[in-house]
Amino acid sequence: MASVKELKKDINFLASELITEAYVKQLVKEDVEQEKIAQVMVDAMAFRNELIKRANHPDGKDNPKLVKTYFTSLRKDMMEQFLTISKATNKL
Repeated sequence: MASVKELKKDINFLASELITEAYVKQLVKEDVEQEKIAQVMVDAMAFRNELIKRANHPDGKDNPKLVKTYFTSLRKDMMEQFLTISKATNKL
């Protein structure tokens, strides 16, 4: 299993990608509503903060199987949320 440090780096990378995608959309397309772009950026930061918080406090620290299941679930949730926010950005 990868370390928690690497997981946090992945979370930060994905959040920064979402924010960069929103900024690029804002610069390239002039007809995009500023409030919607701002909301995407807020969602990206909430995404980051929630996942970092979850990574710092895993369930079942004493049981390695529970920890592995917890982090597998966390990675799955991370990818689902990333895709959801990314699709919302693309719809703008």
